[in-house]
Amino acid sequence: MKLTKEEARSRRKKRIRKKISGTPERPRLVVFRSNCHMYAQVVDDTTGNTLVSSSTLALAKGGEALKMDKESAAKVGKDVAAKAKEKNILKVVFDRNGYLYHGRVKALADGAREGGLQF
Repeated sequence: MKLTKEEARSRRKKRIRKKISGTPERPRLVVFRSNCHMYAQVVDDTTGNTLVSSSTLALAKGGEALKMDKESAAKVGKDVAAKAKEKNILKVVFDRNGYLYHGRVKALADGAREGGLQF
């Protein structure tokens, strides 16, 4: 029995979320990757609140023309890190949301690290 891409990602996501959860001291940085855009948000799982969010869609509304590539993902990472620093969030737990740590997901994580987040 061969798993589809969605089923495989769903299984990886469940396995990751068993071990990872965001606390007020160390919230969770979640990545979502669609075909057209890249989204990142910092979530406190104890209250279920999104503390900070950013995406290529939001950055594109700011006037930048963004393609769906590694550079845009890195910009989203830097933007979410800058917004998190404004709210005094310095340490996060990285949740790749079942995606492989490669390509755009890795670029977003590296951008967030460059922006000053620790994980």
